[in-house]
Amino acid sequence: MKLGFVSAILPELSLDAVAKFAAAEGFDCVELMCWPVGKAERKYAGVTHVDVTGMTKTRADEVNGVMKAHGVGISGLGFYPNALDPDGAVARAAVTHIRRVIVAAQKLGLRQVNTFVGRDWTRSVDENWPRFLKTWKPLIAFAEDHGVRIGIENCPMLFTRDEWPGGKNLAHAPAVWRRMFADIPSKSFGLNYDPSHLVWQQMDWLAPVREFRDKLFHIHAKDVRIRRDRLADSGILATPLTYHDPCIPGLGEIDWSRFVGALMAAGYTGPVCIEVEDDAFGKTLAGRRRALRTAGRFLRTFIAEG
Repeated sequence: MKLGFVSAILPELSLDAVAKFAAAEGFDCVELMCWPVGKAERKYAGVTHVDVTGMTKTRADEVNGVMKAHGVGISGLGFYPNALDPDGAVARAAVTHIRRVIVAAQKLGLRQVNTFVGRDWTRSVDENWPRFLKTWKPLIAFAEDHGVRIGIENCPMLFTRDEWPGGKNLAHAPAVWRRMFADIPSKSFGLNYDPSHLVWQQMDWLAPVREFRDKLFHIHAKDVRIRRDRLADSGILATPLTYHDPCIPGLGEIDWSRFVGALMAAGYTGPVCIEVEDDAFGKTLAGRRRALRTAGRFLRTFIAEG
């Protein structure tokens, strides 16, 4: 396995500065964010370390040259929009940019793109399904044609009132993944698996590693603290941030020795990228760097250096 991090937590740094930091801290790889250049519409979004619009071979060589100069790999390209947004213009823009990210990955010589499926949060899974198939069958075929795999992160995107009641990402649970992979049976369609999202949904976060071992394309390492006093007070129907806090690995509910052991038993040898959404380290660049250092030191207890 290769230990890395998600570049979204370092939005103010250039690509070169991100790679330099990764090398200095002994990380093997970085998942590089590829949002369209412009203002972020939500926290941790809108970060552009690789501008994929109009990606050329020359530009791809420059990006690869920066990473190679620091001895750091690219675990994949990341872009996490809502491709099933009920606003057709928003959904079309998301799909268009996902295609750009796929093309850029091919030009960079990468196999991996990570994203969300998306969802109309006002409708049920069944009501979303026809549109999911209409949108994602062509996208997965496009990825296949470019030699690229799509890893869907399992975050429900259900945290605040504007995402209520269904969340903005359909692929939140194993029952949905089984259906997705049955209806779009492609070797280019898999998971960017984050166990923390199953914890706060009160689900088994180890079982999917065994069941979906062939669909584990990329791993996000994030932890979560359940505020059981708040859960007891508000119940599971409250907006989820009422009763849980995202945190870095080692400071939450997940037993990382068991999780990494399960990955090893499943034969997983890909990237494990730390995702920082932990306000305990503050909101400064120094604090977020410290969060990555702390999480990196902890996870190296279980993950041998690449």
